[in-house]
Parts: sequence; structure tokens; C-alpha cells
Amino acid sequence: MNQITFIRIFRIVWLAVKIFLQVTFFQRRNRGNWSPLVEKRWNDMITKQAKEYKNLALKLGGLMIKLGQFLSTRADIMPPSFLAELEGLTDRVPSVPKKSIVSVLEQEWNTPHTNYLDQLSDSAIASASIGEVYKAVLKNGMEVAVKVQRPGTDRILRADFKAIRIVIWMAEKFTPFAKQIDFKLLYVEMTETIGAELNFLKELQNGRAFADRFDAMEGVRIPLYFDEFTTRRVLVMEWIEGARITDLAFIEKNELDRHEISERLFILFLEQVLYGGQFHADPHGGNILLEPDGGIVLIDFGMIGNISQKDSQAVLRAAEGIIFKNYDQVLDSLEDLRFLLPQADRAVLGDAISRLVAAYESNELSQMDSFVVERLLNDMQEIVRTQPVQLPAEFAFFGRAASIFVGVLHVLDPNVDLLALARPRILEWASSQKEGKGIFGKEDVLRWVLNATGPLRVLPQKVINYLEEPERMRRYIENRDGREREYRRDLQSRMFAGIFTILSFTGISVSVWFWNEPYLWVSSVFFVGSLWVYRSIK
Repeated sequence: MNQITFIRIFRIVWLAVKIFLQVTFFQRRNRGNWSPLVEKRWNDMITKQAKEYKNLALKLGGLMIKLGQFLSTRADIMPPSFLAELEGLTDRVPSVPKKSIVSVLEQEWNTPHTNYLDQLSDSAIASASIGEVYKAVLKNGMEVAVKVQRPGTDRILRADFKAIRIVIWMAEKFTPFAKQIDFKLLYVEMTETIGAELNFLKELQNGRAFADRFDAMEGVRIPLYFDEFTTRRVLVMEWIEGARITDLAFIEKNELDRHEISERLFILFLEQVLYGGQFHADPHGGNILLEPDGGIVLIDFGMIGNISQKDSQAVLRAAEGIIFKNYDQVLDSLEDLRFLLPQADRAVLGDAISRLVAAYESNELSQMDSFVVERLLNDMQEIVRTQPVQLPAEFAFFGRAASIFVGVLHVLDPNVDLLALARPRILEWASSQKEGKGIFGKEDVLRWVLNATGPLRVLPQKVINYLEEPERMRRYIENRDGREREYRRDLQSRMFAGIFTILSFTGISVSVWFWNEPYLWVSSVFFVGSLWVYRSIK
């Protein structure tokens, strides 16, 4: 039943309607009375909604699981309790019968699969909502992994994307979320990121690119891929025997050094981000294998993030701005990185960033332990959630990838010093970025001089700002609350007008069917009036 298009769309849209209504009524009921008890009830409701979403995603599969994983990266738009519940959403579903997989193979290859394969395992080695992996042997005797797209995936995902478009339209028209989120951009990011996983030819290209980049790195392997057998729905690659990198029993059995493995793995991840701008966006334990000799094997390049050279330079300028307390430069860099929505309040954001930096500037980087780093990340997420900021998809996936990756590292070696490992390589990267751009040009020297003298130049203004802080904060709160009340009032009026438009149109239809002229006139008047009100409210 869940594979029927109408039923899938209805279940997805109905869940979204329930969530929108619950959030709207909760906020209206507790407006102006946000106490710790209300905060607890809010978190309980959000957690319940996330569990309901998770259960539906596991039942439906398809895009719902991928969407859940996508949303779990979006700390800028999702509440923390929702993120915490979705964090464990894994794409593991029961496998389909082998004959269905064989049918896909032979459709893609346009020949019996036995013409290419001597053996094909009786069951799937791994099974997810989009593809399944079988172990096979080629005619030349080489063992390979064959990844096959599940039958009906295209049809299911088309239905799911239709449902998501309906949900986004409803969110834009009838919820306050449109004020904080660019839904059209979000939809484009989601379709580009998730859609890339549907084309196995793209995964082959990604795997080849990683193999070329890390060919010279000792102790790191990327599987070989076979062009002649790979299509949009079938991917054939070298079979590599190994265990999950978090399999501590395997590490102990083969007498491997956990600390050395964690250091090498961290350098591998850092190299992906700092050089080349492309990184593995799903580095969980199942996608990183460990060979008996300690070699690290990266697999599954369906989800890849990209950070362009231009974005890398913007990140560097943001770091300079933070170091020299030039927060205008930080905000300019965030705009270049597409972090700020058009309605972002630069003054508020600049003040929030300066407060965040001031809270931690008494701690030298070398003295910051994991607890301080965790607090720093939590505070940054709070700024993202409370300000009109939206992370581009590649940075959101980088955050998720980094979180997963750090979890893997701490399983391997709880005492690994990530900051000590990162510091010299980040400095080396920053130096190379500056040299490549010509940092000793007049423009860059001037910028560094202005930044270096910034604290002295802005000291008088800081004193004035400190004295004016209470009045400025009062005005900001009044303006913010006024805008919020006006927006909610318009949204409520628009919602009721939309409901009356639908009801009056239904009345017109019924009166025409039964030809009740008085009722027809009354319904028509209500229809025209409510439609005018709906369209006039901005």
C-alpha cells in the first residue's frame, strides 16, 4: 500500500499538516508566556513529532529517509530536539528478492547477467532505500561489489518529490517559517544533493576523483571502478575485504595501533576539506573500511560535498576578521558564503558574534578542551537558529560529516588531540591560500594593517557602545516584538481568509449542483470577499 503514489503523497502531506498545526497552536497558546515549563513541553512535542517522522520514514523508505538525513544537517532551521531524534535515522531497509535485482541488471546490461558474471551472491550484502550491494565474480575471476538500484525507485521518488513540493507550498503560504527559511533554495539544494545519489555514473566519477587525489597517500585505498559494467542504475567496483573501522575487536585481533589509525584518518579528512574542496559527506563507520594490515579504504561516494576555492578564501577572510575583531569583515565573508538571508540584521549578528568571541577569548586555543569546544559549537548553533541565517547545503553537509567523523575518531581513540593535529595543517593551508592569491599585494597588506590596528581604532566607539547598550537592546526588543506581532496577525488573517475562500467555493459548487439561488448569491459574496482579503494581505 505504501508504494501507491496517492497514499505516499497523502501520508507525507498529512504528517506535515499535523506538525504545522501543532506548532502554530502551541505558539499562539503560549505567546508571551515562555517559561522553563513551556520550554519543556515544546521540546517534548518536537521530540514526539520527530519520532513520528522517523517511524513514517522507516515505513515509506525512499526520499523520506534521505530527507530526514538531510534535515538532520540543518541546525539553522530545525529545533535541537528534532535534530537529536533524527540523528540516528539510518538508511537500512529489507532487501528485495534477488530475481528483482537480476531483472534490473539485465535491463541495464541488455544481456543475461551470466554473460558478465560467473557468480552472484544469493542475498544482498547491504540494503538501503535506493540501492543494494551484492558480491559477485567477473568472468576473469576478479571479485567485485555490484550495487544495483532497487526496482521502482524512480517512481517512488517522483511521488515523494511531489509531496515535498506540496509541503513547501503550504509552509510558504500558511506558516511563519517562510520568514526565516528560503524554501525554494532549500528545495533546490535538497534535490541536487539527494538527486546525485540516484545516478551511479556520478558516484563512479566521484570515486575516480578521490582515487586520483589520494593515490600517493600511504595507507589509503579507493576501490577500482569498472566503466564497462557501470550504468545509471548499476555500479561495479573492486571487492575489498575489510572490517568497519570502528570494529575494535578486528583492530585488536590484527594488533593494529588505534592512535596511529585515528591520526591518519583525521589527516585524510582534513586534506579533503582544505585541498581540492571536495569531501566525503557520509563518513560513517560502514563507509570506512579497515584492512588487516591497517590500510584505510573509503567507499560509497554517492554523497559528496564541495567547497569552492572562492568559498575557501571567504572562510579565510572570516577567520582573519575574528582574529582581528573586525566583525564587518566577518559579516561580509558570511554574505559571500551565502550564509545570510536578505533580511538579516547585520548589527544584531555582529553583536552576537562579538559576544561569542568575547566569551571564549580568555581561553587560548591550546587550552580549549572538548567541553569548551562543545559549548562553542552549541552557542554557534544557537546564533544560527535565532537569526535569519541559512547554511548552504555543502556547509550543512560538512557539519554533519564532521560530526559523524569526530564520533568515529573518538571510538578509535578517545584521547586523540584533534586541535594539535589540525593546527599546523590549517596554518600551512592558510599560508598556501594567501600565497596563491598574492597576499603581499597592496590590497591585502592594507587589509592586514587595518585589521591589526582595528582594536585601537574602535576603542572609543566601544566605550560609547557599552554605555548605549541597554537603550539599544530595549529598542531592538521592541522593534522585534512589534514586527513579530504584525507578521503573525497578518498570517492568521491570511489563513482564515484562505479557509473562508475554500468553504465559500464549496458552497458555490453545492448551490450550483442543487440550484439553490439564494445560497449561491451568499456563497459568491463570501467567496469574492474572502479572496480579496486573502490577496490583499502581504
